[in-house]
Amino acid sequence: MEPGTLIREYLLLGLRFDRIEEGYVDSFTGDPALRQQVQNEPVPDPADLAIQADRLATELPGGLDPARADYVSAHLRALTCAGRKFAGQDVGFVDEVHAYFDVHIAKGDPETYRQAHRKLDDALPGSGTLVERMQAYRASEEVPPEKLEEAIHAFSSALRDRVRAEYPLPDTETITYEVVTDKPWSGFNYYLGDYRSTVAVNADLKQQMSNLPRLVAHESYPGHHTEHCRKEAGLVEGKGQAEQTIFLVNTPQCLMAEGLADLALHAVIGPGWGAWAAEIYADLGLRFDGERAETVSEAAAALADVRQDAALMLHDEHRDVDDVVDFLKRWLLVNDERARQMLRFLSSPLWRAYTSTYVEGYRLLRSWLEARPGGVSLTERFGRLLDEPLIPSSLRDVG
Repeated sequence: MEPGTLIREYLLLGLRFDRIEEGYVDSFTGDPALRQQVQNEPVPDPADLAIQADRLATELPGGLDPARADYVSAHLRALTCAGRKFAGQDVGFVDEVHAYFDVHIAKGDPETYRQAHRKLDDALPGSGTLVERMQAYRASEEVPPEKLEEAIHAFSSALRDRVRAEYPLPDTETITYEVVTDKPWSGFNYYLGDYRSTVAVNADLKQQMSNLPRLVAHESYPGHHTEHCRKEAGLVEGKGQAEQTIFLVNTPQCLMAEGLADLALHAVIGPGWGAWAAEIYADLGLRFDGERAETVSEAAAALADVRQDAALMLHDEHRDVDDVVDFLKRWLLVNDERARQMLRFLSSPLWRAYTSTYVEGYRLLRSWLEARPGGVSLTERFGRLLDEPLIPSSLRDVG
């Protein structure tokens, strides 16, 4: 099979999954005739899609260079598993995550969580239990609703200036921000192609001052929007890699993208981000204790695995929902409402495995960034994540 034909079949296959589960195609910026062709077809049988993915994998490398062939192969494995799941076949949760995201998962260590709680206890002195103090801290950190949009734009502008100096973007790139409600996530990037994104921020979650800079960096600069723009310019326009015009949920590219985005503020601001954010908030008339925010955030980062543990309890161990809610409340120091909001995401048929993209993506990419060779800057190393079609196994294999 010729490379162009193979990639066209891959794109059609991915688009057909969106007919089974709307939202499976996170973005598609390729030939609109392909989307129209799929829309005109009968709704596909997911079992047939699994067979198609398997069959297409046998055509590899199909004239593709090794890196491209590995990329497409990993995504076809993910689609094979997705087709089987949608067809009602029984796939264990750990195997499902491995097929989707090219990583093996296991539960975290409660002793790590206890150590994190001790650090949080030190960072949040005062009376009351740690849960009470943490919840009081979060309440004190809420961005006033009337200031939310202004704060989003302020951080976006500041980050954009830094990112464009380090990772040049087309002059035409732009982001539109929307504040939304009734969503299972805190923020979402809708990449529209031609270097344009719409970023939605969920006002239901009462955005916190310490999290908003990370959220804007994650969704915009140098996170999802920046990655999409750089890959569209370099890989699609520059190298004709049409497989990069489709972004599919529950595939290795999601783990890479979420790990990259979770490291976005670290990569472009780094230590001292609290003081940097405090200056921006001050311009908005808001007081922000950046030093304490950094201390609390660093301690709380050790609790990241708790969300993946909850997914394993729910889908691998088949634990009672209330047990999972109690587990989230205990270790993440959240109230019942917040725990059940998290459970909504963990229970979604489309998103149930997705938590692993954040947990394992951050862990893998942070280790890879820190293991960079001597003489390679963090900016340069992070740039590879923005520009190259990497998958988790390629980071583990080549360093």
